[in-house]
Order: sequence, then structure tokens, then C-alpha cells
Amino acid sequence: MPNSLDRLTHSLRLRRIGVRLALSYGLLLVLFSIVLLLPISQIRKMTSLSEKFARKEVQSLLYVQELSVSTENVGRALLQFLTVPYEQRVPEYAIVDEKNRQIDRLITALEASLSDDEQLKNLKVLQEKRRIYNKHYLDTVNQLEEEGQEAAKASFITQVKPALDALLDQSKSFLKREQELILTHQAQAQRELEQTSMLVAMLSVFGVIMAAVLAWLTTRSVVKPLARLEASALQIARGDYQTRFIPSKTEEVARVGEALNTMAEAIGIREQAVERLAYYDSLTGLPNRTLLLKTHEGKDLPHQGFILMDLARLKVINETLGFDTGDTVISDIALRLKTVISDDTSTAKPWLARLAGGAFAILCTDSSKTSIEDLHQRIDAAMANPVKCGLHSVDVSLVYGFAITAGTPMPLMTLVRNAEVALYAAKRSASASAWYSDAQEASRLTHLSLLSDLRSAVRGAELQMWLQPKLRLDTGKAYGFEALVRWQHPTRGFISPADFVPFAERTGYINLLTMWMLEQAIVTLKNWQGKYPNQTIAVNVSTHDLRDASFPDQISALLRQYELNPKLLKLEITESGIMEDPSSTIELLNRLRAIGLELSIDDFGTGYSSLSYLQRLPVSELKIDRSFVTDIDKLPATQGLVKAIIEMGHGLGLSVIAEGIETAAERESLRLLGCDSMQGYFASKPLYGEGLQKWLASLSTD
Repeated sequence: MPNSLDRLTHSLRLRRIGVRLALSYGLLLVLFSIVLLLPISQIRKMTSLSEKFARKEVQSLLYVQELSVSTENVGRALLQFLTVPYEQRVPEYAIVDEKNRQIDRLITALEASLSDDEQLKNLKVLQEKRRIYNKHYLDTVNQLEEEGQEAAKASFITQVKPALDALLDQSKSFLKREQELILTHQAQAQRELEQTSMLVAMLSVFGVIMAAVLAWLTTRSVVKPLARLEASALQIARGDYQTRFIPSKTEEVARVGEALNTMAEAIGIREQAVERLAYYDSLTGLPNRTLLLKTHEGKDLPHQGFILMDLARLKVINETLGFDTGDTVISDIALRLKTVISDDTSTAKPWLARLAGGAFAILCTDSSKTSIEDLHQRIDAAMANPVKCGLHSVDVSLVYGFAITAGTPMPLMTLVRNAEVALYAAKRSASASAWYSDAQEASRLTHLSLLSDLRSAVRGAELQMWLQPKLRLDTGKAYGFEALVRWQHPTRGFISPADFVPFAERTGYINLLTMWMLEQAIVTLKNWQGKYPNQTIAVNVSTHDLRDASFPDQISALLRQYELNPKLLKLEITESGIMEDPSSTIELLNRLRAIGLELSIDDFGTGYSSLSYLQRLPVSELKIDRSFVTDIDKLPATQGLVKAIIEMGHGLGLSVIAEGIETAAERESLRLLGCDSMQGYFASKPLYGEGLQKWLASLSTD
């Protein structure tokens, strides 16, 4: 029996929620359709009865009522007819005849409208009494004409009036029966309406009961499995990817359960992949920085040493031989480091990890310098042979930063930071390795404090703009100045630009310096309009400024604010700044040139500029770097190179200026080579304050 039930359930697809819901809602729809159609049917039936009542029974009732009235009127008219003089009888004949005809018409109409058998019998009786009355009426009329009024009156009393009363009684009986029929029909309609209401109420109750039963069955077959699905989903959400949903007899829920099980399995696989990506380097398979910190942070190991290594010249390898070669070199280094670590004989082996780029880290439990130096030497020995990358052999060179705990345990993050400071110190001093020291930390803190001090210096009056004159070599006349920033710190005294300008570039605060210098230069040029209207000032622009798309708009706003001719302001851009992103830089330089600014390439010859880009640059001046100028009078080869630069610049329609001229011989050599202008200590050192005013005063008297 259960098997037969299962087969029936399967064949009817009753295990599907959709089929169950369709059957449930179909049954409810049928029930409520019946509940809705019954009143409509009853209303139509009552409407039909009302029409019948209005059309026949009420009409019949009206006919009967009118018949009674007409019968009474005939009696009065006939009595009037018998009492009037002879000469007035003719009109009375017509009146009595008309009333008799009216009675005949009503009887005929009643005969056509009646459907009740008893009424039809009563109607026959009425017709018979009408016939008797009519016979007596005609006899009385004839007697009136032949025998006179007295004889007619006697006949009226003895024959006509009884017949007329009988006719009237019969019509009243007829009227009463018609009224009873109407009341009977109304009572029947009321009973049918009550029966219909009762049936509708019973069907409604039955529909509500069926709806409740179907809702309970649906809830039982859907909600419970869904609750199990929810519990399984919550287990998966808590990270239990081994949980599995028990199959349900409901097909849709079973499919969702299968999908949930598949999802849990897939998430488990992806979770393992994500965890590996999160904690292991995809290229080398080594633990990454995250796993290093997660594994060892907060454990306060009693003895710790840390070696931070960085592959030197990785950028050159990537740019020259390609990133695939760079990845091959990194993978080979990782294998060599793994071999060194696996050959370590210490009780607790060092812990190797790969950080970003070409950086690797080793955490040692032995913090003695001797053991770390020994590990360092073994690593260097492993790196002695070049890495074979196809047809290329790449020499491997690592830069090391060492940090140890000095007997007192310290957080791992502090140890890592110390090793990073040591590595940075090694790179800065071009050394192969460096140990962390407090002096390095002090230098680092000093540079960090410069960041907040630099913001204050820009807002305050600590920065100064010094100006170094530019002179034409053919006339010796000054035509402009280069603006140089100087910082007079209130507590540290004079801070060299070599200390804070590169720092500002690395931290992104160079834009503050640039905009401050530009505003100072524009204000100075505005103040010179009366005495030195043709002098220009050139301001150096950093690579960071050239990446700022709003930079031209900021300069344009300053020029409008101070109402200055843009041709008096020059911008000096380095070759390296242009070549970092030539396409974007050229677009920005064109925007600057459109403002009306003069542009100059600074330190020309020290970068990697391309002639194809150079001819596209909207510049008006080349500035030869001082490295080509120093002792140029004694270096024929340098003279040939500088002459080629000058001729190239002139060929491109540019003026050429040399910087760093310190002797008359250097000046004369550049003049003979065709250089247009000069800048350097031979002409003047950078000037500020009173010294600048004296120099300008002498300029005005030339």
C-alpha cells in the first residue's frame, strides 16, 4: 500500500511544491467561485421572480382591483340610468354600456394573465356570474322601455342587483385569492434567500477549514524543510563547510538542499584557495608577511633575530629582461633560501617568508650576531652563482637589514620595523648590509618630525625664496632669476633643501612647497612691475606636480588673482619628470603653455629623454646640467657633447642656458660653443633680502 501511494504521489508529482500549491489554490478557487456564484444565481432568480411578479401577478392584482371598482361603478350607473327622465336615458345608455365593456375587457385580460389553476376556476365562475348579470341587465333594459321605470326598478332589485352583487362578491374573492398568491410567492422567495445564505455560509466555513488544512499541510511540507535549510546555511556561514543538508521529499527543497551542499563544498574549496592566497606567496609558495605576523606576533619569543633581504636591481631586471625574467629570478632565490634554511642545524629552524617585490624575511630564534652573520654568509654563498633565465644569466645580489632583540623581548612588528630601517640605511649608504642602531632610529624620527614641521613652515614665515640671476652670454645683461627654496627652522636653524625637498617629494608634500614658491614668485614679479618689468622668475616643478591634473588650474587662478602677465613666470621641469609618463605629461605641459607660461627643461642630459618626445614638448628653453659645465674648458670631449646639445636645442628653436658656471674660462668656453645664457656662482650666488635689493639696484644702473 505505501508503495502504491508513493507511485501515485510520484505520478501526480505531488512532491513538488508548485503542484501542491496549484492544487490547493485551485480547490480554494473552486470553493470561493461556488460561494460567489450562488448569490449571483439567487439574485438572478429573485430578479426573474420580481419580473414575473411585476409582469403577471401584480398586473393580475391590478386587473382584479379594477374589476371590483368597475363592478361597483356599473351598479351605481345602472341605478342612475333607471331614475333619470326618458330624454336623458340615451347618454346614460352609453355610459352603462361602456362600463360593461370595461368589465368584459378586464375579464379577458385576466384570462390571459392568470396561471394559477384555482384562479382560473374562479375566473370561470366570475364569467358565469357576469353572463347572468348581463342577461338580467338586458331584460331590465327591455322592460324599462316596454313597461316603464317602476317595473324596471322592481326587476333591478329582484334580479339585476343580486346578480351584480354576486359578481362583485366573486371579484372580491378573486382579489383576495390574488393577494394570498402574492404573499405566498414572497414567502417562498424569502425562504429561498435564507437557504442560499445558509448554503453560502456553510461553503464559506468549509472553504476556511480547507484553507487552514491546506496551509497546515503546506507549512508542514515546506517550512520545516526550509528551517533545516536555514540551519544548514547558518552552519556554513559559521565556517562549517562539512555540513550537509538531509534530502527532503519535497522536490524544490531537495534541489535547493543539493545546491546548498554543492555550494558548501565549493566554498570550502575556495576558502582553502583564498586562505592560501591570503597567507602564502603565489609565486614562491613561501609564507607571506600576513602569515608571519599571524604566526609569531604576540608570542614574545625570548630570543629573536630578523633578517630582511631585498633583491638589488630588480627594477632594472624587469625593465630590461621583462617581468617573466624577474619572476624567474625571485623563484630561484626562494629555492636557494629554502635550501639554506633546510640545511640549518639549529634546534628551532629559522622561519622564511617572502614579502613584497624582491624582499624576503627570515625570523631567527637565536638573536646572537654570530649566528645571524653565519646565516648571512651561507645565504651569500648560495647566491654566488648567477640565475639562468633562458639565454640570459642574471647575477644575484641581496641587500640585508639586520635587527635583533637586545636581551629584552620585543613585539615582532617592532623587530620588523627595525630591520626595515637597517635595510633602508644600507641602501642609502650603498652598502650590502647594515645592522639596526639607535642612530638610524633617531634619523628616521627626525625625518618624520619634518613632516609636521614642513606644514607649519608653509603656513608660517619659515620658508624663504632665494633668487639666482640668469645672464645672457652675449651682453652680460640679467634677464631673469631662478627661485630656490630655503628653510630657516626656528629651533633647528638652517635646513638644507637636500634634506627636506626629497623628503617632501616622497611624502607628497612637495605640492605645498611648489604652490608656496609660485605664489611668492608671482607676488615678487607683481611688485617689480614698476622698476623691473621685463625680469622673469623660474620656479622648479616636481614630478609629483606633473601628475596633478589640477596643477594648471591652480597656477591660472594665482595669475588671475594677482593680475600678472603669464610670460613673466617660467617653470623648470626635469627630464626624468617628463619621461616618467610622457603622454600625460605632454598633455599637462600643453595646458600650462596655453596659459602663456614659458617652460624649460632642467638638468638636460642627465635623464633618459627621447628625441621623439623632445620635439613634441611645448618648451622654449634647455638647461644644461652643471655636470657638463664643470671644467669644460679643459675637457674637449665634453665640449663636443655640449656643442651637440646646443646645436640640437637651436635646431628645435629653443634657447640654451648652462648652469653651475663658476669660472671665467667655463663662461668663455660656453659662449664660444654658442650657448645663449648662463647661471652660476660666477655671475652671482642665490640672493635674498638686502643682498638681492643691492643686486637689483646695481642692475637698474647698468
